[in-house]
Amino acid sequence: MTKPSPNSFEKEIKNSSRILKEKIGEFTPKVAIIFGSGLSNFSDEIDQSQTIQYSELDGFPEPVVGGHRGELVFGSVGTTPVVILRGRSHFYEHGEAHNMRVPVGVLKQIGCELLLLTNAAGSMDPDSSPGSLMLLEDTINMTGVSPLFGVVGDQRFVNMTNALDPEINLLIESEASKADIPLRRGVYAWMTGPQFETPAEIRMLMTLGANCVGMSTVPEIILARYFGLKVVALSIVTNQAAGLSDESLSHTHTFEQAALAGPRMTKLLKNFLKNY
Repeated sequence: MTKPSPNSFEKEIKNSSRILKEKIGEFTPKVAIIFGSGLSNFSDEIDQSQTIQYSELDGFPEPVVGGHRGELVFGSVGTTPVVILRGRSHFYEHGEAHNMRVPVGVLKQIGCELLLLTNAAGSMDPDSSPGSLMLLEDTINMTGVSPLFGVVGDQRFVNMTNALDPEINLLIESEASKADIPLRRGVYAWMTGPQFETPAEIRMLMTLGANCVGMSTVPEIILARYFGLKVVALSIVTNQAAGLSDESLSHTHTFEQAALAGPRMTKLLKNFLKNY
């Protein structure tokens, strides 16, 4: 397993920030959005100004999961300038939790204030059926790893209480209510994957207080707080978790269900961003 030095990340963040600023000029995104499986088409809905490939930047991962394109789209929703990251790296791809450290650090350097995360998740909440949306209010890290492994300095001791911004969560809930979009709050459990969880693991997570489960998002939340970004996260429920229904779990099924719920997520995000 490759273990880059802390200094290499700093250099990559500096280099990629410089490259992006040269390409986007005076444009300064206020909100960054990282999309999960089946959700990246939201970028087709914004007033786009420029698309830049991850491959043009230092330290940006090459997504290898279906539904993750590997590009940044700069544009606006209403008067709110945004940058969309179409694709993320997952722990299960290389056995490394730090692969989104450079992208999140770059977002801070180019002026972003808020990181908005989305994902596809399995539900352990009987009132959150496939196709519904869940606003995350807390997380459980079941992996035993952190994207801050190897970072030097006291800043690495990140306070994770209220990591998901309570005030912005209220704004999102308000927009959901106005648009008559059902939205439940929940606790997200991060598992390594890529295999889906066993029914016994789901029973354990339910005992611990989790409402949904997935294979992403928590590293970016930790990184956002490390770099000083506000952060919020939304899950699209794509299935009932293992053992809670008779459906057969697969990535294809996840992608299909996320796409079906996409219009509801798109409407909520557009309304929120227009008023943010």
